[in-house]
Amino acid sequence: QVQLVESGGGLVQAGGSLRLSCAASGRTLSTDAMGWFRQAPGKERDFVAAITWSIGSAYYADSVKGRFTISRDNAKNTVALEMNSLKPEDTAVYYCAARRLPGLVYRAGNYDYWGQGTQVTVSS
Repeated sequence: QVQLVESGGGLVQAGGSLRLSCAASGRTLSTDAMGWFRQAPGKERDFVAAITWSIGSAYYADSVKGRFTISRDNAKNTVALEMNSLKPEDTAVYYCAARRLPGLVYRAGNYDYWGQGTQVTVSS
């Protein structure tokens, strides 16, 4: 089992920045990749970004490319999402996720463990 705890959400004005962090504990050696997803009210959970644990290859949704940066710290078992130039449409609950096996990074069903989520609200 892997436990994930997110932090860093909050309220920010459009154009501002936030940094989300996800701390992983438990059987983290079995982790292949970690990702961030988001879910706005009444919408499906969408892929935001992912990073492979060993090599550090990063992947992004088109909507956040150039604005968000995902990074990981293997020694601390943490993953961060730096979000810049935030827009009102970025408002959502952001979830950290981890998967054990390789697969399509943007598919939520490929992830085995999920955090409780953290709210990000961007005001216009």
